Amino acid sequence: MFRVGIIGCGGISAVHAQVLTSLDNTKLTACADVIPERARRYGCAAYTDYLQMLDQEKLDAVHLCTPHYLHPVMAAEAARRGIAVFTEKPPAIDAEGWEQVKQAAKRVPVGVCFQNRYHPHIRTCKRYLADGIYGKLCGVRAFVTWNRGKAYYTSSDWKGKWATEGGGALINQAIHTLDLMLGFLGEPEQVSASMGNHHLQGCVEVEDTAEIYLKKGEIPALLYASTAYSQDAPVIIELHLEKAVIRLEGDLMTLIEDGKRQEIVCQTDPTLGRSYWGAGHKACIADFYRCITEGQPFDNRPDACETTMNVLLDVYRQAGVPKET
Repeated sequence: MFRVGIIGCGGISAVHAQVLTSLDNTKLTACADVIPERARRYGCAAYTDYLQMLDQEKLDAVHLCTPHYLHPVMAAEAARRGIAVFTEKPPAIDAEGWEQVKQAAKRVPVGVCFQNRYHPHIRTCKRYLADGIYGKLCGVRAFVTWNRGKAYYTSSDWKGKWATEGGGALINQAIHTLDLMLGFLGEPEQVSASMGNHHLQGCVEVEDTAEIYLKKGEIPALLYASTAYSQDAPVIIELHLEKAVIRLEGDLMTLIEDGKRQEIVCQTDPTLGRSYWGAGHKACIADFYRCITEGQPFDNRPDACETTMNVLLDVYRQAGVPKET
């Protein structure tokens, strides 16, 4: 039985807590949050100092559900104590932080919560590509159009700032889609991007809209992400293959071959947080602990997330993110 702690007891921690209490081999043992009431919300040992929790509780692993900029240093502190780390996305907001996370992974198992890699439709598409049954990949496009207004940012003291969130629409909302696209495309040879702030000027420092062009060989990949839409619409990813087009929209997969359309709906667990988070958290977290138990490499370990992080950080470098804020 893995004794597990959670650091940061805001919104996304509820999904981690629900999964950890549902698995047979994990026990949610302790939580830490700077707000005492939040640290106590799951009925286990509560701390306002995460270092005290790491020192006093005999934890096997810790989940990082804190603001983005804290992930690297917390991963390093846990690794120094021999405690495995499962971190929410993004694992880091700059190259220095990413290096810290990779160094932590040399000491203990470290996993990144790219849970949408576990969606059945994503795995089906990867199998199609590997088998070549619809020919080679010709192109990828994706759209993330969600809604994040002023209240979303003013409700916390870290969102919307370069120094603490590391970015906006891309690093926070569209990072999963970027990760999935790169999983299909592979490491791109060309990356170019533009960013803008259309509806949150004067409210946040970061972008509310990002447009990214990737190319590997002759294969283009296009991503448009914005939080300026009227609602949280389902993410759209489309794969253009030699013999078919596959369109993923939320839990719907549409296969278009020879002018014929086949629609496949994936039934996912509606109780695990919000629908646009994706429903792969349980599969992802369960696999993390399975891999530790069996001594196997976890699919979402840092070196398996290298391409996504390199592209992400490259895009922000191109956008001229200020080094000092």
